[in-house]
Amino acid sequence: MRRSGIAVAAGSLTLSLSACGALGVAGSSTEASPTKGNDITVGLLLPEKANTRYEKFDHPMFEAKVAELTRKQGKVEYANADASARRQARQLQEMIDNKVDVIVLDAVDAHAIADGVKKAKDEGIPVIAYDRLAEGPIDAYISFDNELVGEVQGRSVIEALGSGRDTADKIVMMNGSSTDPNAKQFKAGALSQLGGKVTVAKSYDTVEWKPENAKANMEKAIDALGASNIAAVYSANDGMAGGIIDALKGAGVTKLPPITGQDAELPAVQRILTGDQYMSVYKSYPQEAESAAEMAVAKIQGKDIQFDALASDRVDSPTDKDIPAQLVPVVALTKGNIKSTVVQDGFYKLSEICAGKFQSACDAVGLE
Repeated sequence: MRRSGIAVAAGSLTLSLSACGALGVAGSSTEASPTKGNDITVGLLLPEKANTRYEKFDHPMFEAKVAELTRKQGKVEYANADASARRQARQLQEMIDNKVDVIVLDAVDAHAIADGVKKAKDEGIPVIAYDRLAEGPIDAYISFDNELVGEVQGRSVIEALGSGRDTADKIVMMNGSSTDPNAKQFKAGALSQLGGKVTVAKSYDTVEWKPENAKANMEKAIDALGASNIAAVYSANDGMAGGIIDALKGAGVTKLPPITGQDAELPAVQRILTGDQYMSVYKSYPQEAESAAEMAVAKIQGKDIQFDALASDRVDSPTDKDIPAQLVPVVALTKGNIKSTVVQDGFYKLSEICAGKFQSACDAVGLE
């Protein structure tokens, strides 16, 4: 994927682009439209439930923004594929049959869904790829800067190993699903930082991103390398990091090596506080979900200037070139910035993070 250069953001990211005037467009999506009014139906297809973000953040935030933009006249037709590409293909066809006005699609399998995307296009239904770059004639794409995510994770591994690092240090890479194009981008970004600095001794593509599959892969790596010979573990997301930690503890490891993650899930934030997990990547789901809603509404209402401003980047997929896109920046989440990121942005309350046995860990880093 081609991308424009975006620096790692240093603080809160929840401010809407349109709210701060970055669009350079007068007015809002609630104004009269030359194409469609506010009585629109937006299809939202999300990929799975194992990662809690989709049900907890993406879906409700997207739905709320569509309601706001359409003065509560628009509606969202929602379906979650629960990690099944076949189920998602059926869900997409149902939305085509129901003649929704626009579809926002987070693909389970970016390649397999291409025929469905073409069917939607043939029926005059625009498709916006969300979070994962689906193949086929999509109209736009919104996601985080995925290679940058991997770079942040890779740099974090090197930083965690410190000045005593050696090129012979053995790293295990726990990548995401091979059917997810984002996983390839995360991996490429990470390798750009790890290459020549450490030894990637084992690397796995984890089926369906499932923590139990990551745990099984990690057990294989421990058997092959020996737990004491693993200097760090690159985990592409937080769910898998949990499985990796279970495998290491099951092997008797008491001092865990640095382990990365992504998504800032609540258990991961708590593991970062206790030192079980070194870092995660915080991504502003409100910004992504709300911007996707803005793009969808602007597209179907014919507000081309607003749409173009929202999708000012360009990316290539295996099937299409120069796809209008918005790439959202990310933040490396560590003990030191929990308060200024996930707490400040309203993801979690301190009472949630510091509940029960985690209170002492919160006290130790001044979270109060």
